[in-house]
Amino acid sequence: MAAEALEQAAREAGHEMVVETQGSAGSEPLDQSVIDAADAVIFAHDLEVRDAGRFAGKPTVDVGVKRAVSDAPTLVAQAVEAAEQARTPSPAGSAGAASGDAAGGARSLTLVGVTSCPTGIAHTYMAAEGLEQAAKDAGHTMVVETQGSAGSEPLDQSVIDAADGVIFAHDLEVKDVGRFAGKPTVDVGVKRAVSDSPALIAEIERLVAERGQAGSTAPAAAAATTTAAAGATPAREGERVGTGTKIRQWLMTGVSYMIPFVAAGGIMIALGFMLAQLFGGKQGAIDVTSMYTLNPAGATDKVTVLQNAFNPGAGMHWAALLFLIGAAAFGFLVPILSGFIAYGIADRPGLVPGIVGGFIANTMGAGFLGGIVTGFLAGFMARWISGWKVHKGVRGVMPVVVIPLLSTLITAGAMILLLGRPIKGLMDALSSGLTSMSGSNAVLLGLILGLMMGFDLGGPVNKVAYTFGTTGLSAVAAGATDAPQLKIMAAVMGAGMVAPWGMALATALRPKLFTKAEQENGKASWLLGASFISEGAIPFAAADPWRVILSSMVGSGVAGALIMAFGSGSRAPHGGLWVTPLITNPLMFLLSVIVGSVITGLLVVALKGADESRRVVASTSAAQDAVTA
Repeated sequence: MAAEALEQAAREAGHEMVVETQGSAGSEPLDQSVIDAADAVIFAHDLEVRDAGRFAGKPTVDVGVKRAVSDAPTLVAQAVEAAEQARTPSPAGSAGAASGDAAGGARSLTLVGVTSCPTGIAHTYMAAEGLEQAAKDAGHTMVVETQGSAGSEPLDQSVIDAADGVIFAHDLEVKDVGRFAGKPTVDVGVKRAVSDSPALIAEIERLVAERGQAGSTAPAAAAATTTAAAGATPAREGERVGTGTKIRQWLMTGVSYMIPFVAAGGIMIALGFMLAQLFGGKQGAIDVTSMYTLNPAGATDKVTVLQNAFNPGAGMHWAALLFLIGAAAFGFLVPILSGFIAYGIADRPGLVPGIVGGFIANTMGAGFLGGIVTGFLAGFMARWISGWKVHKGVRGVMPVVVIPLLSTLITAGAMILLLGRPIKGLMDALSSGLTSMSGSNAVLLGLILGLMMGFDLGGPVNKVAYTFGTTGLSAVAAGATDAPQLKIMAAVMGAGMVAPWGMALATALRPKLFTKAEQENGKASWLLGASFISEGAIPFAAADPWRVILSSMVGSGVAGALIMAFGSGSRAPHGGLWVTPLITNPLMFLLSVIVGSVITGLLVVALKGADESRRVVASTSAAQDAVTA
């Protein structure tokens, strides 16, 4: 209704208007050439505008959708006025630019940014810190909004309005990106901000200078100066992102939403086992999986219906409570993985077929492989159906009836009739192979996973290994205590702790081989490594790639192999040192991580120490730091 009202009002006023409807049925995005040719934009929305950065630099009217339904002619008039103002150069802006040029120097900028990564744990915050530090070093002020797994605290709109430019460093879609419309924008992946923040600051300086924003913050002037250079913002989604990258992003969207279920469920199950062994001995770990239930219909004489007989003074009842809640959380792993892969592909229309397909895959025993298949199938089906050209009288029932009905029928039907049994067979073969893996084979797997974890420190290869570990947990029965997937998770987590600990050790052993900034990073890496944040070693790898990455891979590979050899297992997908009590054979787990870290630390010291030029650079940098101090 809002779209029809706006188009009608524009037509009556003698203007041409094209509207992109972003309903629950999805949307067909406007061609970028149409957007580039537009004089102004009207946002009429009650939900976040998807990919609003496409409209950056355009005069904008932003209202709720009801306003467009009831008062479309006024909105069109406001958009026309904004477009006319944008065509008129701002005297204040011109004067500011002239005075800035006359001063002969670049002025201090006020910048804002947004960072996000698939897991929202490390890269998000490291990128923010890197950008803020690089901006400070360049004489600018910058405030970054981190959109991590803990949520985000949105920047105040007054801060955004006063900003000269914006830097987006993200691997997930920026939330409410329309807030930043009209600002010069640099848009990159999050790793670029971690490894090369100064270059991004230089890029935004160039864009601000090109667009002539020397001090005016009036919306009309901003729109006028930014429109001409809108093409200078680096292309990102359509042009630079390849098919492989898109597939990885969709998969990681599902994994990122699944991880909290893995963490909550896995830790509660592990705590339940700990209490069961404490209060029931060796038999307690068996009883807690078979002697308690939440389902009265499934109870027998020997099974306790926990909610009817819970005794706060009975330790086994607390163990059963934790175990049953954790097992319930684990039941959501595959449906959530599938649902949010589909969500990444098709937005909201993908959720229903994805979650239903994932549930069916889990019920049929197809596990996480089935969930991945149903996630992609549901996403593409929902997106395809959402793009159908239908009569406007049918549009209203598309999102609530047609799309969920057809996409769910196709996805679930294909899983039940065609795909389920072959994928279950593949999962059974994989589980059988992992279960029979012992001795040198298990050690070799641990070595490979360790090498992957130590290679790019939070990058794609690292994430593949981590995803293999976390998704494998979904195939573990809630009562299992010695499943190979638990050992794989422990090997992945232990190997991921090695690089930051190794670099922390290296900076402590031979500080003269490192700059003052690297020495400070080394101190922080003790905590990062303990928390299983491999990204703590990224600053070192960025400064000296081959020595640090080689050392990291060797140490991480050794740690992964040792953990598999010792048989340590973990239900927790994250936590590092802090979840050691929940890991089976914890002392050997810690010993393996320490051995790997020592190897990494000693190797990087040896490689750096063998490079005479490196020693000279380090000593020169240290001397400069001392003089500065």
